Amino acid sequence: MLTQIKGLHHVTSMAASAQENSDFFTKTLGLRRVKKTVNFDDPEVFHLYYGDEIGTPGSVMTYFPFPHIARGRRGAGEVAETSFAIPEGTLGYWKERLASRGVAGFSEHQLWGEKRLQFKGPDGDAFSLVEVKNDPRRGWTGTEVDADKAVKGFHGATLRLTDPGATRELLSFMGYQEVDRKGEWSRFTISGGNGADVVDLEIVPGADLARLGAGSVHHIAFAVEDRAAQLEVRKALIDTGYQVTPVIDRDYFWAIYFRTPGGVLFEIATNEPGFDRDEDTEHLGEVLKLPTRYEPYRDQISRRLEPIRD
Repeated sequence: MLTQIKGLHHVTSMAASAQENSDFFTKTLGLRRVKKTVNFDDPEVFHLYYGDEIGTPGSVMTYFPFPHIARGRRGAGEVAETSFAIPEGTLGYWKERLASRGVAGFSEHQLWGEKRLQFKGPDGDAFSLVEVKNDPRRGWTGTEVDADKAVKGFHGATLRLTDPGATRELLSFMGYQEVDRKGEWSRFTISGGNGADVVDLEIVPGADLARLGAGSVHHIAFAVEDRAAQLEVRKALIDTGYQVTPVIDRDYFWAIYFRTPGGVLFEIATNEPGFDRDEDTEHLGEVLKLPTRYEPYRDQISRRLEPIRD
């Protein structure tokens, strides 16, 4: 069993509009845009990162906004829902706030004894806010959302699968423990994590496979402290039979990827070097940052990106 993984690092999804996406996460959910860069594999598309003040691993939701992309199709083999932690007793505040901003798909209920508010993002993305008691993490307070109500970071994510067996084994190998099972649902948590410690499995036998598009999660990333820990995890996964990519430099973290038996794309990302490596903490996410290889083409890239008005 691995001991290097410390919970979620980030979740990366797809959107149809950069402006609508930025407005939703910064103005409605009150997160901070901590980086405005490009898709390193397709530099004519933004890669936008949202999180707490510094983009602490376990708080960061990221997006590739592809203009005019079709909606994704919900199904098996995907991250079905991303959940954020909010302070205990604030669900009513958030319900009122989201309703006043026209957010759709409300559903208030309890799961695993937790109070949660489910809702949809601009592209039909599935989210929930979960009341978490005594979460010591600090949310971003640079918006109109007060500190005692601010989103703390991720609570966890739900994977939708047709057959959970191999994914249960994988999560256990990665250091997660199954702590409960109810009907078609299983809950896994990791001990000593970063607060984004929960992975739920929703079993949907016979469901069609999900299709990527706007509102779909592209991949889910798990956090390790540094590159040494990442290499240990990579070797262990390869030795277990997984096809793992080489280490890829994403400027703000190093990444490796592999496809899970259930079809979900997993990433293992380092906590280092962080989002302040190329701009001051006070001004994170304000200007377009490009990887070195794209700097000679900055003007050309900037002209082709959808403008974002802050």
